[in-house]
Amino acid sequence: MLGLGTLRFASPPPRAAAATAGDISLGNGDHCAVPPPPEDGDVDKARTETTKGSYRWRMVAHFTTPFPYYCLDNIHSAINGLLPHEIRVREISAARPEFHARTSTKSKIYHYKIYNGAVMDPFHNLYAYHCAHKLNSQAMQEAAKHFVGIHDYTSFANAVHNDRVRSPIKKIVRFDVIEMGALLQLEVEGTGFLYRQVRNMVALLLQVGREALPPDIVPKIIAAKDRRELAKVALLAPPHGLYLMSVNYDKEMLKPPEGAPPISFGRTHQISRLEMWYPSFLSFAY
Repeated sequence: MLGLGTLRFASPPPRAAAATAGDISLGNGDHCAVPPPPEDGDVDKARTETTKGSYRWRMVAHFTTPFPYYCLDNIHSAINGLLPHEIRVREISAARPEFHARTSTKSKIYHYKIYNGAVMDPFHNLYAYHCAHKLNSQAMQEAAKHFVGIHDYTSFANAVHNDRVRSPIKKIVRFDVIEMGALLQLEVEGTGFLYRQVRNMVALLLQVGREALPPDIVPKIIAAKDRRELAKVALLAPPHGLYLMSVNYDKEMLKPPEGAPPISFGRTHQISRLEMWYPSFLSFAY
């Protein structure tokens, strides 16, 4: 989540959910800081754990306010006005009091893009990892299937220094390797991911694709439950090919509460008939 604040009061304040998109390739994930509240308040700073240098297509944040909003368009416009240009709030809707952008998550979908051509396409330079070596996509797909299921992913997690201890047991729902011309797209969906887990899994698949390792190396590294075993055979994949595509929730959890204001998709600026006609008149006259 990006740096929006959660203000807590004696009675539950109105809560909203914001779908965001952003390019954090130049930032550190903490793009927006919330000013400190009065001493009797409490702020939960919401931050993204998406890796610096990567991208997010659709990420959800939640925030609460001390009073209800009957029109979300104004706050939508105001938030986007405060954010840096590389981050946008796509939509805002009222949320249930029990909704939490992180703990209510059902699954997440990540994509990793690899440009597999001899010469890098300059239009993909910032948005895909370049691998000039021809990759064996079939071997990569065979290896990716070993990730599917419930496993202990200790071998694929980098150490993170914070106060939150996460279970290494995660469920991968699917892991697909899709060829799109010179572009190779790795799509993984799971109920949760450890720090840098996706990039570490991609790193191992790249070695399989280069035919430096067999596809059955995956279950062996998983069984080792030791990050050092992965480090012996693969280096962490760079961040600029990584995209958080979506964070999924149960449909019931996303339903706005009764009497909630309409969802804001951003203000639309309509052009009047006169504005459409007047410029053409000027060009005709001159």
